[in-house]
Amino acid sequence: FYHMDLYGSKERFDIFPEEPSGRGDRSLGDTRRESAPSSEKVQRPQEVGYDLEKEVAELAKMYGLDEDREKELELLGGHLEKVESRWPPPHTEKAGLQGSIYNRSKSSSSVKDPSQSTKQQGLPDEAPQGENQSKARADDEAESSIWSRGGLSSGGMSDEWNSQAVLEEEEEEEEEEEEEEAADVFCSTCKIPIRAFDKLFGEHKDHEVAQLPSAVESEKEEIHKNMCKLEEQIAQMENVASHLEEIFITVEENFGRQEQNFEVHYNDAVQVLAQKYEEQLEALGEEKRQKLEALYEQLVSCGKHLDTCKELTDETQELFLENDKAEFMKVKSFNYIIFSPYNYRLEEFLKQEVNLELSTLPDFEERAIDVSEVEQLMNSINAIPAPCAPVINPQAPNAATGTSLRVCWGLFSDDTVECYQLCYQPVSNERHSDGQAEHTLKVKETYCTITDLLPNTQYEFWVSALNASGVSPPSERAVYVTAPSPPIIKNKKIQSCENAALVCWESRDINPVDSYTVELSKLTDEENDDIITESIVGIPNCEVLIHLQPTQKYHICVRAQNLGGSSERSEPVLIHTTGTCFYLNEDTAHPLLAILDDGFTISCDELENPECDLPVYDNSFTRCIAILGSLIPFPGKHYWEVEVEEDTEYRVGVAFENTPRHGHLGANNSSWCMRHIITPSRHKYEFLHSGMTPDIRITVPPRRIGILLDYENCRLSFFNADIAQHLHTFNSHFQHYVHPCFALETPGILRIHTGITTPPWTAL
Repeated sequence: FYHMDLYGSKERFDIFPEEPSGRGDRSLGDTRRESAPSSEKVQRPQEVGYDLEKEVAELAKMYGLDEDREKELELLGGHLEKVESRWPPPHTEKAGLQGSIYNRSKSSSSVKDPSQSTKQQGLPDEAPQGENQSKARADDEAESSIWSRGGLSSGGMSDEWNSQAVLEEEEEEEEEEEEEEAADVFCSTCKIPIRAFDKLFGEHKDHEVAQLPSAVESEKEEIHKNMCKLEEQIAQMENVASHLEEIFITVEENFGRQEQNFEVHYNDAVQVLAQKYEEQLEALGEEKRQKLEALYEQLVSCGKHLDTCKELTDETQELFLENDKAEFMKVKSFNYIIFSPYNYRLEEFLKQEVNLELSTLPDFEERAIDVSEVEQLMNSINAIPAPCAPVINPQAPNAATGTSLRVCWGLFSDDTVECYQLCYQPVSNERHSDGQAEHTLKVKETYCTITDLLPNTQYEFWVSALNASGVSPPSERAVYVTAPSPPIIKNKKIQSCENAALVCWESRDINPVDSYTVELSKLTDEENDDIITESIVGIPNCEVLIHLQPTQKYHICVRAQNLGGSSERSEPVLIHTTGTCFYLNEDTAHPLLAILDDGFTISCDELENPECDLPVYDNSFTRCIAILGSLIPFPGKHYWEVEVEEDTEYRVGVAFENTPRHGHLGANNSSWCMRHIITPSRHKYEFLHSGMTPDIRITVPPRRIGILLDYENCRLSFFNADIAQHLHTFNSHFQHYVHPCFALETPGILRIHTGITTPPWTAL
């Protein structure tokens, strides 16, 4: 009942109180003395790490069992774990085993070298041989006395082995926990956590692995997907269950109606059969009466004829009895006398025809009840009336695409319907729409999706219900409209700056739409997929001004909206907010000015007759060979550059929308420009506004002119972009937004560069 760790150790004796004298004291002291070596001997292997296999090998070598060593080791290795798990055995067996080992050790010690015994007992080798032998002998005697006691000694050893087994189990559990804690990667092949060491050198060397956190996240995502699928299945099953409940209710209702209908038809059939029975029975009775009357009349006539025959027979007999011949010749008949021979009279009677055939037969006419009406009633038991007219629903939101419509209707009656007949045709604004094709579909459900329709087009629908009895009246007509076609963004008409963009588009549909929606997707280097970051809805026109963030890239798409829903997204356009972008307005170009394919290069080949007879637009320049860029409707700073040729005369700057088309740029108060003129002596540069220019000399002719328009500070600056040199600045209050303007006064080319970030050296 004491703790097992106290057995076989010195601490065990501390729980017993010392007795002053007597046998108990002596035995306790002997026990202490005898147990001390054993305790030390048992504890020593535990402290340094006990190896059972090593000890068995040493014992085999000691007793000369080297030749059987492999066999014993195989036996021991095969059952080592079993022996350790069952160690220690019961006290009696263990004591016997330990006693046997001890006796073999003792017997062998007398034969073997004492030094081996000394090493076996774990004593130091430096001790003298005699002392070692005596000490070994004393130890052997102490062990013999301890093993001979059996009870206490075996109990102490048992506790020691139990302690050791518990410690080994705890160490194994700790090692397993350490191994589990050390797992830092996940084997995707085996689906278990492993250590990184196992991936390099273990059985998972060729397996695919992943980091444990990422594997956990992937597993969570997979679980989330499966949960979503499970929720979808649950929703589907709930819908199916709800539909089954509706079908169940419908079956009950239909059964009730059919039962009632069957009962009504059954009663009608029984009533018809009863009526037929009465009619046939009455006819049969009439036939019986007629037969009996005819037979009675024939019977009466036959009786009368028999009476007459009997009278004639009696008279004849009387005549034969008469003796008087004269009397014999007189014939009496019915109280009158016929003066003729009697024979003549009898012949006349026999000449009368007597009908000996029956006036009627005893058989009755075969009569069959006419059940055709009953059959008709029986056949009409399952017949149902024609259904009522369905009710078509108005168009639901988002029930249309550019080429399809989803139409729904309902039947608010208990009529049985086999199918529905859906008819539709396009709505025509003309009075006579007979030419419109009418389409018909038969469907089982109360909804139908019609495809292959025209975008942004109105269609009218009506529906009828059908069953075995006929077709219902058509429903009221409902007008549905398809969604619009995707708009087309005008790439060449897009204007942008560092913080805004003006986007224009056009509709592909003939019919007008209700509104437009612009969708923005911000793009970064890490992600280039379209993620909607912002939507602008309710745009009534085909253009919109969008505020953006500087130095960003955007994908912009447009959708058209009408009552039918939203169109598909237009083809996206890419907008960079690195600088100002505009386009050249071809409507303002002089007839001699050409715009090349890139849309930003203008050229002029001849200037012999600027006022030529070529066709011009109402908004074109007629005298100055110039062109305006699109309006810059964004506040703030705007920068662009113009690449020029040194031998070309030109004008570049800005102008209002209403600048005169028959004059020159810079010659009026509605335009500001830089002019380059080639004189025989030098290149002359003028900065014109209202026909006036400051006296400025430019020593280095610019090949690339930078133009900075600053609405907020009311400045227009010109720079030599190649050398970052400031040329001139107009300080003017721009009452309206302006257009970039460009003109050629000699044949040449001007190349315009937009979308450029404003250089830092432009700050004055």
